[in-house]
Amino acid sequence: MNLLSGEYECKLDPKGRLVLPAKVKGNLPEQSGNQLILVRGFEPCLVLYPRAAWQVIHEKVMALDEFNEEYRQFQRNFFRGMTEVELDSINRFMLPRSMLRYAGIEKEAIIVGLGNRCEIWDPARYDEYLIKDQQSFSKLAQKFLSVDTPATSGPAA
Repeated sequence: MNLLSGEYECKLDPKGRLVLPAKVKGNLPEQSGNQLILVRGFEPCLVLYPRAAWQVIHEKVMALDEFNEEYRQFQRNFFRGMTEVELDSINRFMLPRSMLRYAGIEKEAIIVGLGNRCEIWDPARYDEYLIKDQQSFSKLAQKFLSVDTPATSGPAA
C-alpha cells in the first residue's frame, strides 16, 4: 500500500501549475499513472486523490439514495468542481482558477500527504487550521488512538 505523507512547500508558476513533489509522485499507486482527481476540501483547501483512492470515495457517495433531498444536496456539493488532472512530463498539473479562488491559493502552496490523499493549502490558511496547543493535540491523540475500549478499561468485576 502506498502512503502519501509529509508537508511540501511549493510555488505556482504564472499559468497556475504546480509541480507535484517527487516524494509524493513516487508514492502514487502505479495504476493511477499520471491521472489524479482534484476536488474542493471541506475546509478551504483542495484535495488531490490518486484515481484508485478516489474510486472508493466516489462509489460511497454515488451509493447514496438519489431520491433523498439531503443526499442529493451533499452529492451536488461534493462533486462540484471535481476535476481530473494529468501530470505532464515534469510532474506539473494545472489548478483551475475557480479552485485556486476557493482555497485562497495565489503564488505559494503547501501540499500535505494524508495517507490516501493530499491536501493543497494556502500557507497562511493551513497555519490557521493547525492545532497550536500541544496539550489539545495530545488529548485528541488519546481520544482517537487509545487502545482501551469501554469494555476493557473499567475495573474487573
